[in-house]
Amino acid sequence: MSAGWDGALDWLRTSPLFLVTLTVVVYALGCRLRDRSGGHPLAQPVLVGVVVVGAVVVALDVDVAAYVDATQVVSFFLGPATVALAVPLHRQWHRLRAVVVPLLVAVLVGAVVSVTSASLVARALGADELLQRTLAPKATTAPVAIALSETLGGIAPLSAALAIVAGTLGAVAGPHLMTWLRLRDPRVRGVALGSVSHGIGTARLLHDSEVEGAFCGLAMGLTALATSLVLPVLAALLF
Repeated sequence: MSAGWDGALDWLRTSPLFLVTLTVVVYALGCRLRDRSGGHPLAQPVLVGVVVVGAVVVALDVDVAAYVDATQVVSFFLGPATVALAVPLHRQWHRLRAVVVPLLVAVLVGAVVSVTSASLVARALGADELLQRTLAPKATTAPVAIALSETLGGIAPLSAALAIVAGTLGAVAGPHLMTWLRLRDPRVRGVALGSVSHGIGTARLLHDSEVEGAFCGLAMGLTALATSLVLPVLAALLF
């Protein structure tokens, strides 16, 4: 009996079928919870997924590398999903034309502020230079954060984790914070959240408003580009 139980556990720890199914089902449950709760800030599918899947991975003692390998098919579809963000943006082209220059300036300034503030706050709290380099690309998407962190000499996996945390916190608190600050223009709201919360924030805003989601997706891409351009210059000044 014990041997059979151990065999089942070994299968669960390594089976791509189980791990992919777990990921997709938990995310779907997160979407349902969000809808049933009326869009409660804490009922975000990504947050629900991270908590539940993380708990299962820890409970079953699943090797993280094995989980990543098993769920490559999910990661593969992130590429087409990102490209598909161009569809809602195309529908909002008439709104975009009037704000191209302010948007580009805002994203560039936001990238500079994000990198600089992360480094200076970390330094003020006693963080060493390695952690400052790791924190610098937190506002970009996880793949870009990994590449930039490796270039800077930071800890790439930690940079990816920080990017996910930043995105999740932005998706949870960002829309309500902007409402509290009386930011009503959907273009402004989208650019603001996309500049700090990348894909996770974009998924949140696309559910709430197509206009906000379209501008959020655009800001996500532009922020990754702007951060890649300004980070080497800022690194020479900050580190």
